[in-house]
Amino acid sequence: MKVETLDWEKVDGLIPAIIQDVATRQVLMMGYMNKEALEKTQKTGKVHFYSRTKQRLWMKGE
Repeated sequence: MKVETLDWEKVDGLIPAIIQDVATRQVLMMGYMNKEALEKTQKTGKVHFYSRTKQRLWMKGE
């Protein structure tokens, strides 16, 4: 997925991100990502979200 093809303007620079189990397809959680969170997720292979309440990135599991 290319970051630049997504519409970042609809939710103040955020996109909803649905995380699913690859084997069962069960939805595990929903969160929001900004461009930096998505790029970091793609680079590291670990899910990063943007916390709207804390105004910062966070990695799932921290």
